[in-house]
Amino acid sequence: MFRTVSTPVLLAALLLCGAAQAEEAPAHGIAMNGEPALPADFTHFPHANPDAPKGGEITYCVVGSFDNLNPFILKSMRTTARGIIDTIFGNLVFESLMRRSDTEPFSLYGLLAESVEMDAERTYAEFHLNPDARWSDGKPVTPEDVIFTYETFAQKARPPYSTRMNRIDRIEKTGPHSVRFTFNDKADREFPLIVAMTPVIPAHAFDPETFDQATLKPLVGSGPYTIETVRPGERIVFRRNPDYWGENIPSMRGFANYGRITIDYFLNGNAQFEAFKKGLCSAYAGAIYTGLEPSRIERDFDFPAARDGKVIVESFETKIPPVVTGFVFNTRREKFADPRVRQALSMLYDFGWINANIFDGRYHRTLSYWQGSELSALGRPAGPKERELLAPYADKVLPSVMDGTYGEDADSDRKIDRQTMREALDLLQQAGYRLQDGRLVDAQGRPFSFEILITSAEQERFAAVFQRALRRLGIEVSLRLLDDSQMQQRKQTFEFDMLISSVGFSGSLSPGSEQVGRWGSSSANAEGSFNLAGVADPAVDAMIEAMLKARDKETYVAAVRALDRLLISGAYMVPMQHDNSKWIAYWNYLEHPEIAPNNGFDLYSWWRKPE
Repeated sequence: MFRTVSTPVLLAALLLCGAAQAEEAPAHGIAMNGEPALPADFTHFPHANPDAPKGGEITYCVVGSFDNLNPFILKSMRTTARGIIDTIFGNLVFESLMRRSDTEPFSLYGLLAESVEMDAERTYAEFHLNPDARWSDGKPVTPEDVIFTYETFAQKARPPYSTRMNRIDRIEKTGPHSVRFTFNDKADREFPLIVAMTPVIPAHAFDPETFDQATLKPLVGSGPYTIETVRPGERIVFRRNPDYWGENIPSMRGFANYGRITIDYFLNGNAQFEAFKKGLCSAYAGAIYTGLEPSRIERDFDFPAARDGKVIVESFETKIPPVVTGFVFNTRREKFADPRVRQALSMLYDFGWINANIFDGRYHRTLSYWQGSELSALGRPAGPKERELLAPYADKVLPSVMDGTYGEDADSDRKIDRQTMREALDLLQQAGYRLQDGRLVDAQGRPFSFEILITSAEQERFAAVFQRALRRLGIEVSLRLLDDSQMQQRKQTFEFDMLISSVGFSGSLSPGSEQVGRWGSSSANAEGSFNLAGVADPAVDAMIEAMLKARDKETYVAAVRALDRLLISGAYMVPMQHDNSKWIAYWNYLEHPEIAPNNGFDLYSWWRKPE
């Protein structure tokens, strides 16, 4: 049976169809909220120099070891060679469909995919691959490669790569250079961006059956570098591919400038720094390149090359929340299961003494997971939207955290006094502990003791100060020094009482699904996850879900602040301190762009001065 449609109705339908098509037209970029800042005809990212000279060599020095080149698997996950995919040195071998601009909170632009189209609800994302995209062996990057990546990751990869198919209904090849992801009801508005940022691997160069096995065989990727030399545990060398397909892609222009990149491994931070002083390393920003301590500048940089100006020490302003580093409680252990115990111990980190005696008063106390940004709960009473989100979990948030008074004197040089000790002891007594003959014991008379794992002399300094304060309350704490590989194994299997770590390599103005891996219940017991504390709280899960489903900025900010309040109140770690600038030392044959990214500096955009 046929139905006749009137002209006005038909015209309206055509207009609606046209609007839908316009909304779903392929776009050059995608933003988590709003629109990308750069226009379709942009030529390069703001923090890159498109005219940077290519060539020369650079050597990075890191602490640790490596026994694997595949960064996507659980086996040897934390001892995979640096540089394959790397938040500090760049993704040298593997690339993703789109690439992030580090001068925006969360925007992506074309890389392997030259454009993307989505509907307003983000129920699907169709990526149109760049026809010129090539693997390092010259073969084209295809939709089949993208599909192979997800199928293989689902079966053989480590979290979070292994779980991404859980939110995908189907993946289809829709053209010679197009692939479409249709998402299920588990996906959120951020997930298309996660898909766009997932590295793609070549189907012809990997065997799915052996994908989960560690390997030292150089891998085929689409990135600007190939692996030239592998000396397990000691050195890996990358050579720039002269036939790199993405030389003139706007999102890559001004990056990957060195002809050869060497990454040398050292047993500890002292050996690493001595190698830098001798000129064996081109740049130095601490053991993992997250920034130097300002107090080290005057103390450690009075050597000939620094005095002569051959070594430059420079600070960069950061525009993102600081990396949260501190003492992580393993809440899987019974002794740390009660939040009152964790809150009590958190009160005994002597920031005032540490800042005055170690950092010359230059640091700030870290208390919030998004400190210094509009996402932080510090100094802000919870607004109506936050209170609505937190209503079912009101007992999980401390009153001082809810009303914004928590941490008002965080940066004071006040030492731990008797009042603080009494308040901490009161919390411990509420949790069932008591003092007996100068020792803190539980209801059965068992002493309260635990071990802190450390990996360096620097960590030992902080741990010793913490240890000293805890002993005043009759808590026995031992310190155990591990090498990097031992520590990584302990982290992967959650075999520790407490350790010093961070909750990510960098802070973020756009927290998203990575928070599930750091704090979500689903990751609490997933081996290899970054949820070191073992957080498994329905309230935390609910705030993460609200954050991921937010459709407007007001709701998003409220959800992140509510999450911040829960994490602060839960005392899952004892945050230490931070500096608002990021310091790095480098030899004067290196140069960097005038405009810095939000996180301070991006070594991937630096270059070597021509001879």
